[in-house]
Amino acid sequence: MKIPESNGLPVNLLAACFNDTVATYKFYWLLSILQSVEQGENKIPKRELFSRMLSNAWFTVNYFHVSFGKQDQIQKAIHRIKSIEPITIDERREVITQKLITSSKQESVKALWHFNKNVPHWFLSPWFPKVKGETDLAREKRIYSLSKSFSEKCLYALHEEIIEVNPEWKSYLTSNAKVLKDFCYWNLSLFLQAKNPNVPDIPNKLIKPAERNSLTKQRTQFWDLVIAELGSVKCIYTGQKLTVGNYAVEHFIPYNFVSHDLIWNLIPADKSFNSLKSDKLPSLEKYFNPFFALQKTAIEIVKEKNPKNKLLEDYLTIFPDLEKNFSKEKFRERIQPLITIASNNGFEFMK
Repeated sequence: MKIPESNGLPVNLLAACFNDTVATYKFYWLLSILQSVEQGENKIPKRELFSRMLSNAWFTVNYFHVSFGKQDQIQKAIHRIKSIEPITIDERREVITQKLITSSKQESVKALWHFNKNVPHWFLSPWFPKVKGETDLAREKRIYSLSKSFSEKCLYALHEEIIEVNPEWKSYLTSNAKVLKDFCYWNLSLFLQAKNPNVPDIPNKLIKPAERNSLTKQRTQFWDLVIAELGSVKCIYTGQKLTVGNYAVEHFIPYNFVSHDLIWNLIPADKSFNSLKSDKLPSLEKYFNPFFALQKTAIEIVKEKNPKNKLLEDYLTIFPDLEKNFSKEKFRERIQPLITIASNNGFEFMK
């Protein structure tokens, strides 16, 4: 993916900011600048940008448990601030930003200003290549000094408390904000997928969705059909009797990890237990056998009652040959690695 061209602006240097990326800060720094510029800001407080960096990554780290890498400072700062500030894992991005901008807690302020050590000036590295024999400290001072006059048509000027967007870049950033943000997210998704090779659907875990999809279709067109045929089923977790209209549709492996609503991962469950389970992982030793038995019965009933039911196609994502290979052993082989990876990424098991 390429960024838009512009006569007179070194857009190749902006694109080069993402060369040799070893951490996520470059992506979130530019995203934060773009968001501030879209709001009409030209002289942007650094603390605002640092706050936006963390608020943009907050949902990805806390809700989806995507790993940024052991040394990533954004992930570390989010975990630190989460233990300090009363911010929920699914809070709105702008609310998080404002809470971090206005927080008076010294630990939070320190975590934010940690990014001032490297982020603002190293992002401008493509405009100011290293001089032979130059130390990192000398280069930092040179970048700060030269940027103040927008030397080399750099993106912004660096000051102690703020950055000032180069007027020559302002129109370009504003008119191309959507494409540039897509460019950031595209590169960020590639970076994070490399860090999380077995985690599904990384691109859809970068932004908090406006709202979760309704499971009405899965309820009315699939599980209601099964339960109506059987009269009732037992919740695999609590043993409670479930009837049509008196159950929740539950993700066996948490939605926060799989990021989909495919029917092979959905089962009816006790409403009260569903809310308690939240994003916890089920023990396969305890729950897989009843889970599989319920799924197998459901497939048999739906295939008989409504063989053209589109939801049956969901099973093809893990069983391309559903007619021949749907077995307990094969199903467990598909699910076990997902449970293991989710656990390794920080998802907890049910107690």
